[in-house]
Amino acid sequence: MAGIPYHASEAYVGKLLRAGLRVAVCDQVEDAEVARGLVKREVVRVLTPGTVLEEAYLDGSKSNYVVAISPRLHHHGIAALDCSTGELALIRMDPSEAAIRDELARLRPAEIIAADAERSVLQPLIAGTPVTWVEASDFDARAGADRLRTMLGVETLAAFGCEEWPEALAAGHAALAYAERTHLRLKPGLIRLHAEHPQAFMHLDSGTRRSLGLQSGRELPAEEDLLRLMGEETTTPMGARTLRRWLDQPLRVRERLDSRLERVATLAADALGRGELRAALKGMPDLERTVARVGQGLASPRELRQLQRGLELLPAVHRAGARWEDLAAPPLPAASTELQQELVRALVDEVPATFREGGVFRAGYDPELDAIREGSREAREWIAQLEGAERERTGIRSLRVGFNQVFGYYIEVGHANREPIPADYTRKQTLVNGERYVTPELKEKESLVLNARSAMIGREHGLFRELAHRITSAGSVLLDVAAWVGELDALAALAQLAVRHRWVRPELREEPGIQITGGRHPLVEQALGPGRFVPNDLHLDPPDARIVLLSGPNMAGKSTYLRQAGIIVLLAQVGSFVPAEAAVIGLCDRIFTRVGAHDELARGLSTFMVEMVETAHILSHATARSLLIFDEVGRGTSTYDGVSIAQAILEYLHDAPQIHSLTIFATHYHELTALSERLPSLANYRMEVREEGDRVVFLHQVVEGGADRSYGIHVAKLAGIPPQVVVRARQILQALEGERPLEPPDASAQLQLPIEHPIVQELQQLDLERVSPREALERLFAWQGRGRD
Repeated sequence: MAGIPYHASEAYVGKLLRAGLRVAVCDQVEDAEVARGLVKREVVRVLTPGTVLEEAYLDGSKSNYVVAISPRLHHHGIAALDCSTGELALIRMDPSEAAIRDELARLRPAEIIAADAERSVLQPLIAGTPVTWVEASDFDARAGADRLRTMLGVETLAAFGCEEWPEALAAGHAALAYAERTHLRLKPGLIRLHAEHPQAFMHLDSGTRRSLGLQSGRELPAEEDLLRLMGEETTTPMGARTLRRWLDQPLRVRERLDSRLERVATLAADALGRGELRAALKGMPDLERTVARVGQGLASPRELRQLQRGLELLPAVHRAGARWEDLAAPPLPAASTELQQELVRALVDEVPATFREGGVFRAGYDPELDAIREGSREAREWIAQLEGAERERTGIRSLRVGFNQVFGYYIEVGHANREPIPADYTRKQTLVNGERYVTPELKEKESLVLNARSAMIGREHGLFRELAHRITSAGSVLLDVAAWVGELDALAALAQLAVRHRWVRPELREEPGIQITGGRHPLVEQALGPGRFVPNDLHLDPPDARIVLLSGPNMAGKSTYLRQAGIIVLLAQVGSFVPAEAAVIGLCDRIFTRVGAHDELARGLSTFMVEMVETAHILSHATARSLLIFDEVGRGTSTYDGVSIAQAILEYLHDAPQIHSLTIFATHYHELTALSERLPSLANYRMEVREEGDRVVFLHQVVEGGADRSYGIHVAKLAGIPPQVVVRARQILQALEGERPLEPPDASAQLQLPIEHPIVQELQQLDLERVSPREALERLFAWQGRGRD
């Protein structure tokens, strides 16, 4: 970076970090005035995408994680460290590549740490994210546990729930060791540890996150970005990050969800109180990241002023929150009040951006600083009066006193002067038009002024360090307050969303099932404007209506209906109100979506192959508590192949005892609607259309019953396909239908795989790894009885 001005380095460093590179920062580490020879320099900081703390390189609404991955035989471990806030999450997961990929999709790491020995295993999973490969010895579980106990000041990690997680502790040690190598100081009280138990949260894979608008790795249009819609209602950076974490980790514990929903309901019902709270939160700075920068010695004087402002706002926020008992506003800690008063006493009203010129602390705050300033002031006043005094003493009217950065203070006399030069004048510099002199007294006053400036700045640096130490000592308290503010802001944002968009509180149940009345897609509704979105119902009520087969033409709104169902369930398990007239949601352990077409050419996968891989993943991991959403499965191949695959999947979902998931299956293969005659848990629904001659009107309404035809040619016409192509397509369709009538399937002629004995088919579908011994024995008895019959 030679040749880049220091004041412009921020922009260049930002470009390098966004490119995934690391930047070493070198600086002088000794006083230039006392150094002999070259001033000693060292690397004082290494800036990396995952360990930066500076506001210029961070997005206040997002966490900035450096993630360490520790794959092991029985479990994988992950540690996610946000150096800018002190958050350290330890995660233990199943030993599969899919689990790592899904967790990385949730965390969206800025940087990844992994052992070089694991490069071949992990490289395919982390493409596109900057990676630092380190020695395997960094992943030391015992050292990680010891370090965390020391940092947290505890004897055991049992209270955090990760004492028996060696994989995660090893990853935690690697993350902390890497942060220290970048010259960050990991101080006790500034690290907050929490263990994330997989059973407490709904699992969402990367495809589902993309379908439901939670994927922010790429820029999404507003009508697809749920994170943006929700985050725009928050008032503070802490609230934005809190709400994003809630959306990324929907809850599965009903007690926690009911508690959160109750608080949202309280805020939504009190418009005046909610307005006062949001007004009090307005202007609140990022307390978490400011405390972190202070702890690292990177905060500027103006950031201390921001911290002071935030502490001044806290009493109003506390009063606003304390009006509702269920918000559990904690007492304001005395440390925050004392610190705020100290900052008011210390800092001047107009704080400079840097320490370069001093002037950060008020007069009267520190006697030593005041004495230095007073000596400097008197010397400056003496110098300011020197010119007039010397003109009068010498009679030289052209005499003037000046200052030069190289030569310091001087008395200048032009060559045209005829008066004699006083004897106490010593020549300092000769110019074309005159001479410059100094006097013993001027040198003495100059020394006072120049030394005073250096002494002033040095003393202010010392005072700033003392103030920073005091803030860091209260860091744990301040971070707790910041977490409370963030949660309060997130709750207020959910309440504001509920009121503004007419969302309702969902009723949560433990039993599987979904009943949505008048459901709406929040993003599409906002894009269309008030009153234009057509709401629809959804009823998934096992065992009678466990699978909804949704048929109808393209462009009729099937994909919107599918996504809105997933979003409503997601929001309910975030603890949010939902866009519907009423909703009863049985808690889900996972949402799976197979929506949209995309390829993964880098992995050698075509669009259809990706579709099949994702479908296989869903069928392998779904449970009776999962919500499955399929959109046009089988469309990427020939019609007969596609219909066969779609029917086989529906039969498997219906009959396989280890799944029995709630399922919405959208298709334009209207032939599949006949399956409801022999699959009792499958219900037919269709997207309603109105035909007016050759014209088709999409009503965007879901009604009972299956579609009896497709409307592909009508859609082609609407899209602007040339008329002669549309006419020819109709002729070809009539010829094909004449050659092979597409009659509804019956018992003797159905679209299915080659006919085999029913017992053989059930045996092929049986998951031997999941079935219990008792269930296997019961099956054998049943098959034996059927065989005798």
